[in-house]
Amino acid sequence: MDFKLTAAAYKSRVEAELETWFERPQVAERLARAMCYSLNAGGKRVRPMLVYASAELCLSEGLSSLPGSVDTAAAAIEAVHTYSLIHDDLPAMDDDDLRRGQATCHRKFDEATAILAGDALLNLAYEKLAAIDDAKLALALIRSLGNAAGALGMVGGQMLDLEAEGLDSRLTLQQLETIHRNKTGALIISAVQLGALCAGATELQQAALNRYAAKLGLAFQVQDDILDVVSDSATLGKDQGSDLENNKSTYVSLLGLESAQALAATLVDEAKAALEVFAPGARFLVELADYVVQRKY
Repeated sequence: MDFKLTAAAYKSRVEAELETWFERPQVAERLARAMCYSLNAGGKRVRPMLVYASAELCLSEGLSSLPGSVDTAAAAIEAVHTYSLIHDDLPAMDDDDLRRGQATCHRKFDEATAILAGDALLNLAYEKLAAIDDAKLALALIRSLGNAAGALGMVGGQMLDLEAEGLDSRLTLQQLETIHRNKTGALIISAVQLGALCAGATELQQAALNRYAAKLGLAFQVQDDILDVVSDSATLGKDQGSDLENNKSTYVSLLGLESAQALAATLVDEAKAALEVFAPGARFLVELADYVVQRKY
């Protein structure tokens, strides 16, 4: 299995699914254009990759190939992730002009359209999950994604992050970890849960994937903090150095660059160790963990 080829196949598969979501005319054409603009802005599709790879790893007996519910789940989590980026970029939040090398949604359109595009993507994700034929599975998927994206997960973490910006003193390492376990990590854990649920995973398999994703989510954020220091805007596709400019607490500001890099490497090692129950079948997820700390954007 070649990592790049598999990653490209997963990416193509979720993008094909997302295209079907917009085959019929939308009620508001401008809204649909804004939704598609952000969905198609060149994302890495890491969360859908996690859905697909986890599902393939956990395929239960009697399933020879991935069920269609996996495509729905992969597209749904990408829609929720994209909604969060649209809203994060707004002037009331991070006030960013660039996302993935392109104008942010509110700069391309306007603030009101961007807000509504994010709202529409969030609701569309749950609408599609609710339409899955297996009602029990649909409910489990909605529960996982809803918990991860809401006040007890991503949105709650974003609120903690905003509150921290108003503090005169730096956060502790534990406080920073709490923010990012929710803001970034919760959705990454949900990604492996969605794939595992679609594939009929055992409790042992689900527990191992949850441990993997928890470590991966933190590693992802640590690397983001590192890239904000060592990379440039052209490579990142967004404004570089914004964390430093806004005096935000980051893993680099708290630990220093070398220690932050060491922490990212340790987290990746711990993530890979959680997959030993699957060995040697978890090669893609192992290589994905390495990719998280080797990526340049």
